[in-house]
Amino acid sequence: MNGSRDEHRKPTALDRSTAGQVVKVKPEPNRQRVEPSPALSKGTSNEEGEKVWERIWERQNLLTALRRVETNGGAPGIDGMTVEELRPYLKGQWLDIRKSLDEGTYQPNPVRRMEIPKPDGGMRLLGIPTVIDRFIQQAIAQVLTRVFEPTFSTHSYGFRPKRSAHDAVRAAQAYIREGYEWVVDVDLEKFFDRVNHDKLMARVARVVKDKRVLKLNRAYLESGVMVNGVVMETEEGTPQGGPLSPLLSNIMLDDLDKELERRGHRLVRYADDCNIYVQSPRAGERVMESVRRFLEQKLKLKVNEKKSKVDRPAKRKFLGFRLFKRKGEVAIGVAKGAKERCYERLHQLTRRTRNGQLEEVLKEINTYTCGWIGYFQLTDTPSVFQEMDEWLRRRLRQLLWKRWKNPHTRQRNLVKLGVPPSWAREATGSGKGTWRLAAAPPVQQALSNAYWRSQGLLSITERYHQLRTT
Repeated sequence: MNGSRDEHRKPTALDRSTAGQVVKVKPEPNRQRVEPSPALSKGTSNEEGEKVWERIWERQNLLTALRRVETNGGAPGIDGMTVEELRPYLKGQWLDIRKSLDEGTYQPNPVRRMEIPKPDGGMRLLGIPTVIDRFIQQAIAQVLTRVFEPTFSTHSYGFRPKRSAHDAVRAAQAYIREGYEWVVDVDLEKFFDRVNHDKLMARVARVVKDKRVLKLNRAYLESGVMVNGVVMETEEGTPQGGPLSPLLSNIMLDDLDKELERRGHRLVRYADDCNIYVQSPRAGERVMESVRRFLEQKLKLKVNEKKSKVDRPAKRKFLGFRLFKRKGEVAIGVAKGAKERCYERLHQLTRRTRNGQLEEVLKEINTYTCGWIGYFQLTDTPSVFQEMDEWLRRRLRQLLWKRWKNPHTRQRNLVKLGVPPSWAREATGSGKGTWRLAAAPPVQQALSNAYWRSQGLLSITERYHQLRTT
């Protein structure tokens, strides 16, 4: 690769371990005819579409991209370079890399395949690009976002500036209030793994006219995936994990948004999660069938039949929330799965056998719960958070009781915390298990809410009310 990092860096352990063994496995070709590019979408001029290349490599855009990559952190790609090594490397090699980009000879590295568990079971495949490719992709994404943003639908909320999951949930709530009380919940099967490259690039080319940008984007789509030292070329998909992937997903699905708008539907889309609100189940089934045809015939995407359904919103989850009727109003709650995952994480953080000072344990818990309640502050069910607080404090009492170990230490600590000696002896002499004793009056009195507050534990309920009143 002319001017790329491969010519300048020292061999890594991965290079040495796979030298002479890396094989490119090419799947059977399944390329689609490139669609002719229609006129530019409203809001974007030909001049804007033609100046993209120069804007990508402007100094300020590159510095912003570098800071973003450094802030996001993340694991190294297949070459082993860390985020901390990126800035010093670019100082010495950027001119050569830029030359290869301008000459069209730059070849992105394959992404490193990583699997993470999905909330609803199964595994999600992530592609981790090298930090150099993350930097270049971030620079591209920043400029393309400015170009495409004016063309996107107002019903799209995912991975967009000044839009959030909360905005999407509120929009869904508004539709239900208007009387659209049935939802067509469309789930795309392995969307990020099955995006058709030709279909996607045709949509990029509607706006972006510079062939250098199109070629580089195509190169990233086709850079391949390394699995166990074998590079597998990719004929479809835009791997999750790279900065470009979210933007490309919105470009691909914007046609769906526009088609549903043309038909007059009430829709909310967040990435590949699309909900359409209708007034009856019969209308919902008609919409589901027409959307399925559009996705499969026009975009070459497949609907996940097991996860897609026409139903009442209260029976479906949307971005971790559920929408339900309560006293004539449409309320927002935490979806069952999201609540279960929170309890599971807190269970791990408070396991009886874990090591570390109590201060560190509480710090980890606070970090997690503050982020969690920051997302779920939108809900109208404070009792959920009160129950979670009570359960969490009981888990912590169990943890501390286990750490005190022998009866003498337990009795001494209870008395020190204000429990009468007779009560302390009764608690320490009990044959009950740690979970039951964690709810016993002497232990609750000693390790009260005030005690945990003094140790630095933040209340989920109090944080919820603070966020709701600011």
